[in-house]
Amino acid sequence: MGQYDAPDRKAPQVKILLVNDDGIHAPGLAAIGEALSAWGEVWTVAPLEEQSAKAHSFSLRTPLRVHEFGERRLAVSGTPADCVYLALHELLPSTPNLVVSGINRGANLGNDVPYSGTAGAAREACIAGVPAMALSLRSSSSSPCHWDTACEVGLRAGKALMEFPLPPYVFLNVNVPNVPVSELKGLRATVQGPRIYERVVERREDPSGRAYFWVGGPHLRFEAPLVGPPEVPADGIALSEGWASVTPLSVFSTDLDSVEVVKGWVDG
Repeated sequence: MGQYDAPDRKAPQVKILLVNDDGIHAPGLAAIGEALSAWGEVWTVAPLEEQSAKAHSFSLRTPLRVHEFGERRLAVSGTPADCVYLALHELLPSTPNLVVSGINRGANLGNDVPYSGTAGAAREACIAGVPAMALSLRSSSSSPCHWDTACEVGLRAGKALMEFPLPPYVFLNVNVPNVPVSELKGLRATVQGPRIYERVVERREDPSGRAYFWVGGPHLRFEAPLVGPPEVPADGIALSEGWASVTPLSVFSTDLDSVEVVKGWVDG
C-alpha cells in the first residue's frame, strides 16, 4: 500500500483562468491578475495584441501561436475566444474553477455586449461549462483608471459566483464605475438596457483618392430596460448612478415571448 500524502493546506483552492481583449500587456489585466492571485492560482492566457470588438470570433483559417511571458502567463496570436478555447482544451493542465475576462478598459453594456471580445471570452468559457465573468471598468482616455475599484468588485462577484453557482449556460457581465472605492455605491443586479449612439460614418480619401471609412459615433444616452422586473434597473443606468452593475447573461438569445407568435404563423 502506498504512503498517504497529506494535502498541502497552503496550496490554492481555486484555479482561475484570466483572459481579456485588450492584450497581454494591458494594465487592467495586470491589476486583476495580482488581485486574484491572493485568492487562487491564476493562469493568464490573453491575446498577444488588442482584440477589442472581436466579439466571439474564432481564427478558424489562421494558425495560432503561443508566446510565454512568464510562469502561467501566455499570449495567443488570436482572439479572446481563441484564448479560452486553447486554454481549456490544450494549454492548462486541468479545468479551472473560474474564468475571468477583463478588466476591460471601457464598459460593455446593453447592446454593446454582442460586439465585446471581453464578453465573448466569458461566453466561450460558459459554453464549455466553466463559471465565467466578464469584468469592465467604465473609463475614458482622459481620466486615470481606478483599477482597485474594479478589482474589489471582481473579487466579490467571483467569490459569489463560486458560492452561488448560476444555471448552465449563464455567465456574469459586470461593469464598474470609474470612481474610488469609497465613492462606489455598491453592487446592483441589472438587466441589459438599450444604449443609444449617434450613428456616424465618416468618409475620407487616401492620398490616391480612394475612399475609406470610419464607423461609430458618440454615446448619447441609456434607456430603461425593455424586459425584466420593474425594480431591476438597466445596466447602463445603474452604472451612471454610481453602482457596479451585475447582469446574468444567457448564452442563448431566443426571445421566448415571441416563440408562440412565430409558431402561429409558421404552423398556419
